[in-house]
Amino acid sequence: MTSSISDWIWSERFWLPENVTWADLEHPPPGVEYPRIRHLLYALPLAVIVFLLRLLFERLVAKPCAHILQIQAGVPRQAQPNAVLEKAYQSKTSPDTRQLEGLCKQLDWDERKIQRWFRVRRNQDKPGVQKKFCESMWRLTFYLGIFIYGVRHLWVSPWTWDTRLCWDNYPFQHQSPEQFIHYAAELSFYWSLMFSQFIDVKRKDFVIMLVHHLATIFLITASYANNMLRAGSLVMCVHDASDVFLEAAKMANYAKYQRLCDGLFVVFSVSFFITRLVIYPFWVVYTVLVESWEIVGPYQSWWLLNGMLLVLQTLHIIWFYLIARIAIKAVFKGKVAKDSRSDIESSSDEEIYSSSGKDPGQALKPKDVGHTGSLNGEAHDH
Repeated sequence: MTSSISDWIWSERFWLPENVTWADLEHPPPGVEYPRIRHLLYALPLAVIVFLLRLLFERLVAKPCAHILQIQAGVPRQAQPNAVLEKAYQSKTSPDTRQLEGLCKQLDWDERKIQRWFRVRRNQDKPGVQKKFCESMWRLTFYLGIFIYGVRHLWVSPWTWDTRLCWDNYPFQHQSPEQFIHYAAELSFYWSLMFSQFIDVKRKDFVIMLVHHLATIFLITASYANNMLRAGSLVMCVHDASDVFLEAAKMANYAKYQRLCDGLFVVFSVSFFITRLVIYPFWVVYTVLVESWEIVGPYQSWWLLNGMLLVLQTLHIIWFYLIARIAIKAVFKGKVAKDSRSDIESSSDEEIYSSSGKDPGQALKPKDVGHTGSLNGEAHDH
């Protein structure tokens, strides 16, 4: 039973070009190494190590930096203890009209007072500015490090400059140690995000980000399995580039350096446009879609991977529209608009404000099936 399921999942007819088998990839010539799917199992223990490194980094590096920048952890306003409302909150954090009416009768409170209690209680569960700063600093460190590593490897690779070489003798292409490290680092990072998402305070886009992480893990694993390492490395590096500026802008926002935040967000917008709307479609997608068709020819998993790359390009266009709106406001109005999925809720009845210290506004829902220009929430996008 298990064997038949495995054979179905890893069907040679689906994953590999015509007349190529897994056995062909199991026995490379002397001095040549082909990717083997079992090697990606190393990413799971590595993900645990990455998660532990994140905890140490936030404790020993990010928090001291936050203190230097006078970013306080902050103690959220505590909701008035009430067993009835707490029970209702545990079942549904935002009660509908019918529930509100029932709670009003049960407690003899007016509806406005109950709504205010739920708002305060929701904010009580939100992460503080210092925590978000530490998370962004960790992501900035990872994205910057992996981007530099990727560029260093790709710069000396001939197939970076002549993308037709991505398909030379495909799929019988040697896997270099640098390619494996790049893949293992990216995959372990996204597995670690999967772990931390269930441990960290849940945000509004929990389900969306969960789907995003799963899709990213699938794409990395699939491209490794059928030895699309050359094109896959290009995809990962292109997507990491703009993330560096986004996380830097978020950190500046949390530290209340508004002008620096605005400037970094504009740089992020420009880098996003260049990498996602120019380099990605006309360089990376072109080679995977057109040049591979000419040199290798399509096969079943080829359609799947190209379809996902084109869907991602569609999302890039949508995200850039949202980013551009915020960048224009930053240039002409002098401040970056607040993310519409902000971790802090506000109302005229409470003194609960965004991390910038200004009255909150509504503007954007980004990054990756969760990503674009979000400055007050999580953001990823690969």
